[in-house]
Amino acid sequence: MPNEVMHALVAGIADRGYAVVHATLPLAIIGDLRERALALDGAGAMMLGGVGRGAARSEHADVRGDRLAWLADQPRDAAEAAALALFEELRGACNLSLMLGLFEFESHYALFPPGAAYARHRDRFRDDDARVLSCVLYLNDDWQPGDGGALRLHLHDGDALEIPPAGGTLVAFLSQAFDHEVLPARRTRIALTGWFRRRAP
Repeated sequence: MPNEVMHALVAGIADRGYAVVHATLPLAIIGDLRERALALDGAGAMMLGGVGRGAARSEHADVRGDRLAWLADQPRDAAEAAALALFEELRGACNLSLMLGLFEFESHYALFPPGAAYARHRDRFRDDDARVLSCVLYLNDDWQPGDGGALRLHLHDGDALEIPPAGGTLVAFLSQAFDHEVLPARRTRIALTGWFRRRAP
């Protein structure tokens, strides 16, 4: 990744608690990741997103309407390897500059069919503070303003920032600090979403 991209990510997290950077990976890689997600969905390998975890996990279509497939521990192709290398570089930069103690990365493909949304929430469980930094890498092709599907990030001053899910855009924010939601889109919306976790005590 170019140094200026990584600098912008780390500086945004340091200054505001979030960063939005465009063109983080070549469009060919974004396209391959998008095709991987679509192939998984077409093969029935994606599951409905749920709320909660473990035995308390349940599906609530009124809360979230996405389908997801978790990434394997090892990348399945060159595009996944490139994406995971990007996140590993971000982990190292954040630990070096911000001392966040990021240890491992968990991630999945997230596909929102037309009309699906994800209600306002925060990326932490009430009894678990392991998630430190949330990341969303968008995989969409030629996203237009009228397509909807923005990520609405609720800021501390009561305002909100709406980020279109244009392919190649990477959003990173402190997991405990920001409520956020996914607004309905008029076409299929695809992302690679994940969280950096701290080491368990």
